[in-house]
Amino acid sequence: MLFEVLVKALDSAERTTSRTQLTSILVDLFKKSEPDVIDKVIYLLQGRLWPDWAGLPELGVGVKLLIKAMSKALSVRESDIEALYVKLGDSGKVAEYLKSTRSTQALGGLSKFIQKAEVTKLTVVEVYDTLAKVALAVGEGSRDIKINLIASLISKATPLEAKYIARLVEGRLRLGIGDATIMDALSITFTGSSLNRQIVEYAYNVRADLGNVAKILATKGLDGLRGIAPTPGIPIRPMLAERLSDPQEILDKTGGLALVEYKYDGERAQIHKAGDKVLIFSRRLENITHQYPDVVELARESIKANEAIVEGEIVCIDPETGTMRPFQELMHRKRKHDIHEAVKEYPVAVYLFDALYVDGVNLIGEPIKTRREVLAKTIAENERFRLSEAITVTSASDLEKFFLKAVEDGAEGVMVKAMHAQSIYQAGARGWLWIKYKRDYKSEMIDTVDLVVVGAFKGRGRRGGKIGALLVAAYDPDSDTFQTVCKVGSGFTDEDLSKLDELISPYVIEHKHPRVVSEVEPDVWTVPALVIEVLGAELTLSPQHTCCRGAVKKGAGISIRFPRFIRWRDDKGPEDATTTKELVEMYLKQLKKVTEETVEKVEP
Repeated sequence: MLFEVLVKALDSAERTTSRTQLTSILVDLFKKSEPDVIDKVIYLLQGRLWPDWAGLPELGVGVKLLIKAMSKALSVRESDIEALYVKLGDSGKVAEYLKSTRSTQALGGLSKFIQKAEVTKLTVVEVYDTLAKVALAVGEGSRDIKINLIASLISKATPLEAKYIARLVEGRLRLGIGDATIMDALSITFTGSSLNRQIVEYAYNVRADLGNVAKILATKGLDGLRGIAPTPGIPIRPMLAERLSDPQEILDKTGGLALVEYKYDGERAQIHKAGDKVLIFSRRLENITHQYPDVVELARESIKANEAIVEGEIVCIDPETGTMRPFQELMHRKRKHDIHEAVKEYPVAVYLFDALYVDGVNLIGEPIKTRREVLAKTIAENERFRLSEAITVTSASDLEKFFLKAVEDGAEGVMVKAMHAQSIYQAGARGWLWIKYKRDYKSEMIDTVDLVVVGAFKGRGRRGGKIGALLVAAYDPDSDTFQTVCKVGSGFTDEDLSKLDELISPYVIEHKHPRVVSEVEPDVWTVPALVIEVLGAELTLSPQHTCCRGAVKKGAGISIRFPRFIRWRDDKGPEDATTTKELVEMYLKQLKKVTEETVEKVEP
């Protein structure tokens, strides 16, 4: 498969603002992709070489090294390329411009080599394999190897191919094509109908490798996807929860009977054990095993099964009292270079809440009661590796009492889980089988929300020309879009502000992303990728923001009054952000609370 076929699709995708059109572009691309190469096509569309959980190096190469490679490939001085990069702000455009304007004569001593190289067109396999060698090159001499490999690709490439090679190398593809769009296109291409998307999504949720799922679908069809089962070492996309604040309403949603567990303020972890080998994956399916050597040892000692996949929360604890410490304390482990020192300074405990696979048995389709029973039999509990605190409730009063106890013990709140026969583990999905109950939403906005950055505004005064505020959005899973909620410009420290341009620049695009629904025009648009935690005074109706437009009042969306930045949520992907449905629920609860308080004030 020629690389130019993929590049033309990438170029078309970059210029479209319609998700329907984007899906059509991908369908056409997949029809042209041979089964033995479609996995590589998918990875390159995602701007990666392999799934994040594989633990292999990322592709991203620094811009300085990329400039050296361009200089070698095109016989252009590095200083000239640097000046052009400053002017255009995009390595892809720099590569495209230089390839299209440099004459054969200007290429000097490399002209014969380049003329010969351009006779043979680049293939997807050649580009992928070369980029893989770039990513995997380590040790002495690796820098020169990377430069030579990148230069060889740019030398052979057409101007348009060079544009996307440069972006891939730098790790800034700027497309942000969502997994949902890719799954839609795969379903249409290989099954003839988007109705089979559910089977494709199930396979992806269990395998968490869209390239591999595409290859199985292309070679073995839907039956091949149906045969995919949990495998230790390959993470399963985590089940997500809805959010409510009324105990009785929560119980009504779960059918009157529920398992209620502490919602710990820690890092969610999926722990895989196969013999003596233990791997730990984050909620974003990143391999975080190296951060928790103590948890690895605890898992080896405490998981009695030979093979298992269990889920839990890793919580930082006070070594003196054993009490839980805030999530922020746990983050020191990510910043410490000496992990053994971090283990001593920030000890942890693991609270397990689910079993997904044990010794050959797939538990995903089993109800929570069965999964919890298997988990209890599988774990040899101790003070630092045990089941989450949990009870079964049938009344709102018991739920409320347990909630207050959880908060008093240092938890964020509770997770309420339905216990009926259909209470399966919905990998990768959010539904009413799991409900978060954190705290009551009053007229003021007490709880935070996680919102996705979709644009940015440049500041004034001392921040003139620099990014000083962000346009943020909530995620709508039904339409797979991001709908704007508010502009966040306060809460940032001077250090935060100084880094905003650097953090945002890799995601800047020239037009509104096709998955973004916005009537607000920021100074720059971004790919929906970064997530921030936001707290405000209250939720309010807005005539300009598109979040939940018309859900409460015709023509009005939901926004946040006086929003302020709390922190970056590096542990969350854009699809993990607060949903539009959650914001509607929060607004209606707030409205109800305000009404009740007003009535109480006027009653004699």
